[in-house]
Amino acid sequence: MDFGTINPLILIASLMVAATPILIAGIGELVVERAGVLNLGVEGMMITGAICGFAIAVETGSPMVGFLSAIVGGAVLSLIFAVLTQYFLSNHVATGLALTLFGLGLSSLLGQSYVGIKPPATEKLHIPLLSEIPIAGTILFQHDVIVYFSLALVAATWWVLKYTRTGLVLRAVGENHGAAHALGYKVVRIRILAIAFGGACAGLGGAYISLVRVPQWTEGMTAGAGWIALAIVVFASWKPWRVLLGAYLFGGVTVLQLNLQAAGFAVPVEYLSMSPYLITILVLVIMSARGGRRAMGAPASLGQTFHASS
Repeated sequence: MDFGTINPLILIASLMVAATPILIAGIGELVVERAGVLNLGVEGMMITGAICGFAIAVETGSPMVGFLSAIVGGAVLSLIFAVLTQYFLSNHVATGLALTLFGLGLSSLLGQSYVGIKPPATEKLHIPLLSEIPIAGTILFQHDVIVYFSLALVAATWWVLKYTRTGLVLRAVGENHGAAHALGYKVVRIRILAIAFGGACAGLGGAYISLVRVPQWTEGMTAGAGWIALAIVVFASWKPWRVLLGAYLFGGVTVLQLNLQAAGFAVPVEYLSMSPYLITILVLVIMSARGGRRAMGAPASLGQTFHASS
């Protein structure tokens, strides 16, 4: 084994790139769940965003237009979930799983003609002076705009949830939708907006995978990233900064494993491949137990169907 081939600065910088799609999707799902909605369709929205962003970026030659298209694609798909759960009162878990299957099938259909095509490159931002700082410049100041957007998104979400009236209302709906409705808040409208925001974030996260992290289109390329984002939200106890930590930890594991393999250390890739599904099963077990949810600080109305007459 040759550990000298592993550059720690490049390793940490790669960690940030690997964590970005999970971080963006996780923050979106955190907002959805703080509104009392459990959407297990993150994987489906991410893969839909991945193909929407990839296809539009290839056709227009602009990665930014691709990212915007992915945001729209993820949000539109999430509105299907919103209509089914908020108006037709379908089960959140079953509808979310169906959304994932639908997204996987739709992306496979749309992506058939884009296999083997390279997308336009997403330029990195070399911030003057800062990017030339030893160590810190390489790690922090030579990334693309989406990496910095993800960090700003975490800070903005934390601030809105903690210090604004909008965040207070959102948290009130998630904790007790009946009381929020009695106070005159439009529970269904608030939840639909939260679901659309979560879908937009998932779509952007998916596009980051297909346009930056793995700049190509292959069927099922999100490879469980949506499930990991779901799990991270739970283990972060629905707190934005902990989602950041969880995403970076998982990104670190992913990048480290690849570097160890390159250095000659035999790490079976199957272990990492099966981890999203094992984590998801554990999360579903925890979420199905009321005691488990309360102990982890979950919103009290999470996953509960709301009807105005209830």
